[in-house]
Amino acid sequence: MKNISFFDKIIFTINILVALVLAISLIVPYVPAQLISFLALVSLIVPFVVLLNLLFVVYWLLKRKRNFMLSCFLLVLWYLLLGSFYQFYNIEDNSDLKKDKTLSLMSFNARSFNELKQLKTEGIEDSIYHFVAVHDPDIVCFQETLYSMKRNNALSQYKYKFVDFVYGEGRDKVIQSIYSKYPIVHIDSINFPNSSNNAIYADLLVEEDTVRVYNLHLQSYRIVPGLRTIQNEESSKLFEKSGRVMLKQYEQAKLVKENMDATPYKKIVVGDFNNTQYSNVYKIIKGDLQDTFLEKGKGFGRTYDLWKFPLRIDYILADENFEVLSHQNFDQHLSDHYPVMATLRLTSHQ
Repeated sequence: MKNISFFDKIIFTINILVALVLAISLIVPYVPAQLISFLALVSLIVPFVVLLNLLFVVYWLLKRKRNFMLSCFLLVLWYLLLGSFYQFYNIEDNSDLKKDKTLSLMSFNARSFNELKQLKTEGIEDSIYHFVAVHDPDIVCFQETLYSMKRNNALSQYKYKFVDFVYGEGRDKVIQSIYSKYPIVHIDSINFPNSSNNAIYADLLVEEDTVRVYNLHLQSYRIVPGLRTIQNEESSKLFEKSGRVMLKQYEQAKLVKENMDATPYKKIVVGDFNNTQYSNVYKIIKGDLQDTFLEKGKGFGRTYDLWKFPLRIDYILADENFEVLSHQNFDQHLSDHYPVMATLRLTSHQ
């Protein structure tokens, strides 16, 4: 580090630390969570770490220093191994959206339709119903559904529905639901041990095909997305808590994967994974499935804001029997999550 100022030495030291975090993120998806559960927290901050490394590259290039090579090398490696979280341009095939064998799906963590008034806006429940009616997907999957929806006639345009709930500790309950215009021939749930979260699935009759739709809500962090929360929490306790959550997510993902591997039907998986595409949780569930955002999405694909930073933790995945025609993210602020929607077309028969 000859011919470098004291200030730049400090900057490069910070650069090395940030580059080290990015290097760790490269192995996180491939290592079982029980081995490095506390390090799995890195998967949540990968987009932020990538942007920091980009800033370091620009800084050293402007300084005309070879120090840029450290972050540059890791960024290239990250892109080749894990892929980008930002999609610059994807061509949507709108010509087939109304043809036979197409089906549209929406996934949305509705946070109990604002039942606890986390948002001060009035009429959130009606706004969500209106939002669904406007976009009119064939299938709607809610995570954290309003409990009363199990008995009321909301979303009556969907003839078939499955509303399921599971009780956790105390009075906590998390409810998942699937609303469908296609007949539902079988329903079931995958209840996670020692958790108020779960997964449900429904087998739908789409013309002569049977399609299994999974709706997942993996373990939540229960960390309010504010800096004060992080500052007031001891770092050791925060890492310990996050590590336990990561381990639960890993175990839950394996349970879902076992069920997926056992079904003979065509598969679509949607839901709130509470983790990014750089986690081993996502890697386990995705497997060979297509991620509709990576296929046809644009931009960050934001489904959640963490400290005002856009994250993608809600997904729509489909197996090779489907062609992804379109993917859309929405900016409607009706929950702490944002809705996501995709249109698929069946391309093969079993």
